[in-house]
Amino acid sequence: MIIFLYGDDTFRARRKLDEFKKRFLREVDKSGNSLVVLDGSISTMEEINESISSSSLLTKKRMVVIENLFLNKSQAIFNQLNDYFKKRKNEDNIIIFLDSISGTDKLPKYKSELFKTLSKEKYAQEFKTLSNTEATNWSKKEVEARGGKISTSAAMELTSLLGSDLWQINNEINKLINYKASQKLHLGDDEKGTEINIEDVKGLVRGQFDENIFALTDAISARNKTQAAKLLEEQVEAGLTDSYLLTMIVRQFKILMQIRQALDSGLTSRKIITLLKLHPFIVQKGIGQARNFNLNTLKSIFSKLVEIDYLMKSGKADVKPALSLLIAKI
Repeated sequence: MIIFLYGDDTFRARRKLDEFKKRFLREVDKSGNSLVVLDGSISTMEEINESISSSSLLTKKRMVVIENLFLNKSQAIFNQLNDYFKKRKNEDNIIIFLDSISGTDKLPKYKSELFKTLSKEKYAQEFKTLSNTEATNWSKKEVEARGGKISTSAAMELTSLLGSDLWQINNEINKLINYKASQKLHLGDDEKGTEINIEDVKGLVRGQFDENIFALTDAISARNKTQAAKLLEEQVEAGLTDSYLLTMIVRQFKILMQIRQALDSGLTSRKIITLLKLHPFIVQKGIGQARNFNLNTLKSIFSKLVEIDYLMKSGKADVKPALSLLIAKI
């Protein structure tokens, strides 16, 4: 069985992956010995073959998860995988590909061929970025699923502050639910008092327009490594979580890539705002930063940030030293 989970919404894609893994551990292999996770960005075909073909005395099936394959710089592995899919027979093992790729527009032919093959698989699923309305509805359902309550206006405010960034929305929902739970100790079972309201969101949630993050990316774009390192240290000391800090920096550099592409295409700031559906404040700040980079440099930085994000989520790296190293190399 081949499963392909892909798209810009990495939060929902990873959640779906976690569901598959938990089901496999529950129904097939409680020991976890037949579950293998590979970093596809650096894997070789030999490593993939070994993981797929390794046998187990206790289970008939294996689950092999290959993450971020399309970041791999080796053309050979894509040619080999394309051949593998052409020749493969019925596969008892479960092979899951997880990637943030959303299409073939910017892929070389040898990668786009594999993408097209995987996206046609029966169990391929694309996770597109949610619209603001969809993100609002998602937020309400998430709060309720976790035993909380949130007003419609509060959910809308949450989305207006954070957009469709489900990683950050997820963190803020946990914060808001914990806050209301602590209030409940003082308010008893007053349903109205324990519902997350718009004032709770305004008071507790950091918005996208975080001047500290802009200051940090300003320093990076100006190649002021000393200032960037100082600002990074200040953000950590201020108590920002690794996931929040990295999410905001990744998001900002993704925006810079989009703005740089738009500038290279000759678009005006007004047209960029309309095209990217971003707040004018974000675009104006981003244009000034994007002018300090060419597109290839931004793509390289973004790729490294995505790699840091993967290493952090898999427990293989700490954010602060990884970001400090990246800043030193820019």
